[in-house]
Amino acid sequence: MANLKPTRDGFGEALVELGKINKDVVVLSADLTASVRANWFKDKYPERFFNFGVAEQDMISTAAGFALSGKVPFACTFGIFASGRAWDQIRLSVCYMNLNVKISGTHGGISVGPDGASHQALEEITLMRVLPNMTVIVPCDSEEARLATLASASYPGPIYLRLGREPFPIITDYKDSYRIGKALRMADGSDITIIGTGVMVQEALKAHEELKKRGISARLLNLHTVKPIDKEEIIKAAIETGAIVTAEEHTVVGGMGSAVSEVLVENCPVPMRMVGIKDRFGESGDALELMKYFGLSAEGIVKAALEVLKLKK
Repeated sequence: MANLKPTRDGFGEALVELGKINKDVVVLSADLTASVRANWFKDKYPERFFNFGVAEQDMISTAAGFALSGKVPFACTFGIFASGRAWDQIRLSVCYMNLNVKISGTHGGISVGPDGASHQALEEITLMRVLPNMTVIVPCDSEEARLATLASASYPGPIYLRLGREPFPIITDYKDSYRIGKALRMADGSDITIIGTGVMVQEALKAHEELKKRGISARLLNLHTVKPIDKEEIIKAAIETGAIVTAEEHTVVGGMGSAVSEVLVENCPVPMRMVGIKDRFGESGDALELMKYFGLSAEGIVKAALEVLKLKK
């Protein structure tokens, strides 16, 4: 059976590693220390851990102060609170001054499950990527989350890490090839390109295999960094395959698919479809059943691929 871990676990593991190798790393939590896996850092380095309670705005403002003093702060809370309640502080105190603050938003996406619409953050990619100077990273599994967190500590400027609660298989088997801002080509193909981010990369892999059975050659890109977006790889895919499908566990309004479409419309317009949440709130239910209900599945990606292939010239 596949090794199942949530992306938040990779984040927590990386914090402990960073605590050992970088004395300037500090961790801030907003009353959700265990849920965001910041407790692992707290147990090892209590003098560099700070709990702010239910005060996300204060946490972000203090993180800005830490950055101004030369520290590398990782501010952690649920994605719905980081991107919503503290957006003003992120915009003015962090991004406007281009400070070295790393924000971890866990429990992103519909896979939060039973907590329902109030806690299912489906809009953070949109809210974060519109901010100047902000880097947005969405790991596909816990190992990629670990690599992204480690890389974030030495990557200048504000970063938003979108993480999840539901355990998913670990599909990342690389280490040296991870680069913030550089998409990873996970499979070659000539008929169509599937671009996935976050846990939807896992469904995209399944879709790739299903399309292969149908005689369709699908390229697969893991767009783990939504901003800065890898324009070069996306344009190359559009030119060489002539059709694009994006897949994200997020609203299609302003999300990763929108970011890809912005690149394509200015450089290489091709037929495209977006798989994601269709401009609505989530619902309470079992995480994997919700993914299927909202069409966030290999079947949904295959359907979109077959539709867009009909539009190719």
